[in-house]
Amino acid sequence: MPGYLLINKPTGPTSHDIVDRVRRMTGEKRVGHAGTLDPFASGLLIVGVGREATREFARLVGLDKHYIATLHLGATSDTDDRTGQISAGQMANGKWPTWEEIKSVIKTFTGKIQQLPPMYSAKKIHGKKMYELAREGKTFERQPVEIEIYSIAEAKPRREADPQKPEAEASPRQGSMLILDIHCSSGTYIRALARDIGEALSCGAYLEELERTAVGPFTLERAVKADELNKDNWEKYLMPVEQVLNRCQRAAGVLGWKQS
Repeated sequence: MPGYLLINKPTGPTSHDIVDRVRRMTGEKRVGHAGTLDPFASGLLIVGVGREATREFARLVGLDKHYIATLHLGATSDTDDRTGQISAGQMANGKWPTWEEIKSVIKTFTGKIQQLPPMYSAKKIHGKKMYELAREGKTFERQPVEIEIYSIAEAKPRREADPQKPEAEASPRQGSMLILDIHCSSGTYIRALARDIGEALSCGAYLEELERTAVGPFTLERAVKADELNKDNWEKYLMPVEQVLNRCQRAAGVLGWKQS
């Protein structure tokens, strides 16, 4: 029975680990996912079961994405996330930006922007993945790509403000977390966005946590937790191929896309 599963991936396993679990429980060899989540990330992973589902992935991969991202301010990472080599950030003039300045900078990242992919990413150069080249210590030139940030805003700021100062004047401390609600186009690297925001703030930043809350019209609230799926119940969570594709088509129309 072909179709799609909306799965809530926990932190820890890779996206391919989830695919392997589904393959074992369904007995179906043709299983894949429509958009990778890094092991440290959690949230919505769309898994296709059966040839009829997996051959239509191109119509799902291009959907817009929603994320809740936690940025660690005041430090950088060679992978742009918490899994890499962490270094202390450099503050301009030895002063932290205020929360008001942070909000102002965040707004500059909306719209169509050029983004340099992370050094440790799966993008290929001359047929080889960049993270493989980086691990081999090889140097190579990355090319920026155009992405679009439809909206970006503070979600749940963890503030450590001076109670004697107005909120707009208060500054965060090193190690403060900035939590953002991000709606973006397919192909956006949220850890690269965290890196660029840190550079714009002159204090450094890397991605501490990431949760994908929606892919196109499909939301995390409708997803089943990965550890709740088993060989006896997976079929009741399976969404028919035609139903999913129809919803993708309507979602693409809302933002004016042309699906391939």
